[in-house]
Amino acid sequence: MTGSDSKYLRISEIEMTDGVNLKLTEEVVSQISEGLEEPKWLLETRLDALNSLDRIEFPTVISTPGRIWTDLADLDFENLIDPLTQKQETIRDETKDADVLSFADAIKSKETLVKENFGTVVDPKENYLVALSTALFTGGTVIHIPEKADIEKILIQTKMESNSLFDYTLVVAEKSSSATIVTSQETEGQKPGEKYYGGIVELVAGENSQIKYGSLQNLSEDTYKYSMKRGSTSDHAIINWIEGDVGSILSKTTVETELNGDGSETKIVCAFYGHENQHIDVDAKVWHNAENTTADLVTRGVVDDHARSIYEGTQFVGQEAWNTSSYQRESTLMLSDESEADASPKLIINNHDTSASHSATVGQIDKNSLLYMRTRGIPEKTASNMLVKGFFGPIYEEITVDEFRDNLRNQIEMRLRT
Repeated sequence: MTGSDSKYLRISEIEMTDGVNLKLTEEVVSQISEGLEEPKWLLETRLDALNSLDRIEFPTVISTPGRIWTDLADLDFENLIDPLTQKQETIRDETKDADVLSFADAIKSKETLVKENFGTVVDPKENYLVALSTALFTGGTVIHIPEKADIEKILIQTKMESNSLFDYTLVVAEKSSSATIVTSQETEGQKPGEKYYGGIVELVAGENSQIKYGSLQNLSEDTYKYSMKRGSTSDHAIINWIEGDVGSILSKTTVETELNGDGSETKIVCAFYGHENQHIDVDAKVWHNAENTTADLVTRGVVDDHARSIYEGTQFVGQEAWNTSSYQRESTLMLSDESEADASPKLIINNHDTSASHSATVGQIDKNSLLYMRTRGIPEKTASNMLVKGFFGPIYEEITVDEFRDNLRNQIEMRLRT
């Protein structure tokens, strides 16, 4: 329990045996699977992912002549990852109208559901880091929203308590159901030193269902983080994402929706704030694979000090995606001359019956606005902070989950210059 509030269920995920850094072997993966009492099919999926590592590539990243914008392959995984000492604490919101289970419990009580949906949206061998997470995850959550259920809010808080952690979330929303899911990731009780967090999220939205999924990442700034989040829609389904990145030293976040059902929709809202030497890479994608689909991608971020941000947004319109509406807007604000920001929005259109647009802007605080405020007696730092708060205003307006919006605003305002 958390305090006296009985609606929270506190679960300590499996803590593997203490040990030294081990090479990734089938024996290590089998030990993880056996410790979680998993069925044979899941062990085979893990081993297949493990054995693919020597022949698949790292996630695609933007590069220009002479420079790779986010060089994930350069990370020292041999020393970052210790697969047998993973530990986390997860607090999950209880609800009587849906199943919110640890991955281990879901395997025991809803194996058929997990087997039918696991890996159907995110290919376990899609890239090196996805395969690594698939082979090694020990924690995670399965959420099943029954047909016609309407779940106002599910809270999931993950506290990373080891130097490396792999987490897997699977959400299945049945026909005409809806749910709002609010998640957070943070680090607790860890000694200084480099860490690694890998996360996968799969959303399966059934016909006429609606999933709102928010994630606020505030891991310690000695943590390298990679997450792959992807959803798939059936007819008239809606998937809306809210992504907030303020933590970690290097964060590569991919948020994607495959609009596979006629009349389906998605909105991807991203916000980030990097300072000191943080490196933030946001990759937002939508695939219009069916008729009458709609997408809206909105991102705003700030970089200060020596921080660096990279944004890549892609709208893909397939040949059969008649009557498509797809829009993308990204803005980055640089607060120092030493910060860097790059943006690469893309439109890939294979159907003429499309209404689409994309834009990206990178710039510094407007000097005229700053001067105007200073001539009215407002100190420079206060004026700068006010302008930053105003810059994020349009993003806050896009976030319909009050608790998520308030938490994100608090985290951002803690970064403002004093």
